[in-house]
Amino acid sequence: MSTPRIPDRFIRVVACLTLGAALLPLGGCAVAALPCRLTSATLKIVPVVGHAAATPFDMCASAID
Repeated sequence: MSTPRIPDRFIRVVACLTLGAALLPLGGCAVAALPCRLTSATLKIVPVVGHAAATPFDMCASAID
């Protein structure tokens, strides 16, 4: 007995709807500030100078919000 195969088109539609539902709660400003926030969070991992290097990106995200 073989199992039914799920069409690729259906998987793509479900993936797009899931992504849309995940981004829906974010307002327009939050989506625009996301690159600044991700860069800031990545820089904060760096020891010693991470927080100082992340400050301009934090200010960027604050300005957008």
